[in-house]
Amino acid sequence: MRIFPLIATIALLFPALALAHNLKIGERVPAVGVKDEGELVLKQDKFSYQPWNSAQLAGKVRVVLPIAGRSSAKEMNAAMIEAIKSANFPRDRYQTTTIVNTDDAIPGTGMFVTSSIKSNKQQYPWSQFVIDDNGNVQKAWLLKPAGSAVVVLDKQGVVRWVKDGALSEQEVQQAITLLHELLK
Repeated sequence: MRIFPLIATIALLFPALALAHNLKIGERVPAVGVKDEGELVLKQDKFSYQPWNSAQLAGKVRVVLPIAGRSSAKEMNAAMIEAIKSANFPRDRYQTTTIVNTDDAIPGTGMFVTSSIKSNKQQYPWSQFVIDDNGNVQKAWLLKPAGSAVVVLDKQGVVRWVKDGALSEQEVQQAITLLHELLK
């Protein structure tokens, strides 16, 4: 058969096609839930977890930050996080949801990753943090391993902007400008 070598050659030449996310502008994110660990809840200085699912993303304009549990992944979009902090969006209409894939952490660093997430939750209690021990979100949304993505959703939970990977300065500005428009 001549078709197999052709398919194999195409796959070798375009490996990124196999890693393309499935988040589509104008649609909701693919449904996914996180039951092991899940959303980190802070009440009266005590942490607990509750199941989380993507249906909860509607209701506010938000940035969803699915990231691998690695400092290198966190640094990929640190400029976006700083831009969000500087924008000081209204908490009644905006929320950041950070989904940390602890299944994609460097072995032996899990407790440090979780400690960092808890520290962030204490510092930014109005933000949503989800610990995804099994990588459900990365798998469901076909995100790159060891990476970081930025997804902008309108208040209906519809994807308005997305990038899987590090954002350029211009892309950070595009996303922040869009957020300001969505919050008008």
